[in-house]
Amino acid sequence: MPPVESTMLAVGTAAPDFSLPAADETTHTLASCMGESGLLVAFICNHCPYVKHVFEELTRLGSELPPQGLGMVGIMSNDIERYPDDGPEKMAETARANGWSFPYLLDEDQSIARAYKASCTPDFYLFDKSGKLVYRGQLDDSRPKSAIPVDGTHLRQAIGNLLMGEAPLKQQRPSLGCSIKWIPGQEPEWSPTPA
Repeated sequence: MPPVESTMLAVGTAAPDFSLPAADETTHTLASCMGESGLLVAFICNHCPYVKHVFEELTRLGSELPPQGLGMVGIMSNDIERYPDDGPEKMAETARANGWSFPYLLDEDQSIARAYKASCTPDFYLFDKSGKLVYRGQLDDSRPKSAIPVDGTHLRQAIGNLLMGEAPLKQQRPSLGCSIKWIPGQEPEWSPTPA
């Protein structure tokens, strides 16, 4: 199946609330993940080549953002019945193998992906301290098998603007990746049917 672009939820949208279990069996909410300056929400999974391509940058962000007052959370929303490689045990393995310090949460009924209008992995949402969306879209221009290095350019610029109190970036490019693997018969209108 060809790659899918993110839906680009409107800037200024309030962060949808969540309460989800993590790979380490703890439960996390929007409030518990929010930092004093804001929150980065990343819809990711274990098996997608587009996500694997940015694993190291996710690790860097997870360690760099909290000292700057930003929370970070990863959310996995794929259908784990049909894609067991994205299940909780594999999530825990992936988080450990990459040294992720951020919570990696399971959205088993896909209600949170729907609330965020997430459509692909990876898909990034940056919220300010009041919970308003200031950036959504791609990490950077790098893709698997491209010669472009993974450096998080676009997302990091948005983070810089947020921390400096500047306006959201005017130009924001959608993320590109594998479609979220929706439970059969429950695909939202904004996303193609998964392969």
